[in-house]
Amino acid sequence: MSFLLEPFRYDFFVRGLVAATVVGGLCGMVGTFVVLRRMSYIGHGLSHAIFGGAVVGYVAGNSFYVAGGLWGAVSALLINAVARTRKVGADAAIGIVTTASFALGVALISRGHHFTRNFEAALFGNVLGVTTGDLWVLAGVAAAAAVAIFFLYKQLLFVTFDPEVAGAYGVRTGFVDVVFSLVLAAAIIATMRVLGVTLIAAAIVTPAVVARLSTASFGRMLVLSVVVGAATGFAGMYVSYYADIASGATITLVATALFAAAYVRALVQGRLGKRAAAAEARPAVLPGPTVLSEAEVH
Repeated sequence: MSFLLEPFRYDFFVRGLVAATVVGGLCGMVGTFVVLRRMSYIGHGLSHAIFGGAVVGYVAGNSFYVAGGLWGAVSALLINAVARTRKVGADAAIGIVTTASFALGVALISRGHHFTRNFEAALFGNVLGVTTGDLWVLAGVAAAAAVAIFFLYKQLLFVTFDPEVAGAYGVRTGFVDVVFSLVLAAAIIATMRVLGVTLIAAAIVTPAVVARLSTASFGRMLVLSVVVGAATGFAGMYVSYYADIASGATITLVATALFAAAYVRALVQGRLGKRAAAAEARPAVLPGPTVLSEAEVH
């Protein structure tokens, strides 16, 4: 038992464990809508855009959260506005806006000929360097996201599955899309210091895909995605401590292992289901007429 409780002797590990668990649950919550909207690339793209904004903020002397938050919100709104014109697809809008922001950040870093630890953590994550202030930011963003999804649950559900019909029924699809974009941007900003730019997309997409493979109910998928994300964050931190591996990478690998298990399970169940359906659809074989021999006749 002491072996399992050993990591809790260190305050930095406890903070990191709490942060990873909250981050996993938060990403799982918003990731459900991202996956169902087929916009899985947006997590990767927005994280790059926010990195560029953070660099601009650093050059201007502003804080990471203020600069990254403003830049992330503007990028999310731009992506949403361009995608809604129907002339440019959502994936193309994400690629153009986010890569331009990331390129601007890289250009400013190369111009200054130095690279600070803050941006190294933003790129690759540093969950063990999480402060109490970072935990409060995570908790606030997670609570705000939960409240927004709770009050807009039906509208989000309608817009996610059939946006055109939702608009015809009076749902303010533009408002719903803007709110969701801002929630997603806030979630990415809050989690960037924990997972880094390179791993945020996996944290958003993987738990939701695991949940999607496990249930056909949207409500259960949303809850299961949050649980899977929080569990992978918690388990990943534990494994990283004993295996002496980077925490963000370990969390992602644990989530990937869960995805592989869920995928294999879905394949097996799918094959068994098809066999069962084929057996039920197969007509019963009736016995043919009995042919009696001449000796049996007499």
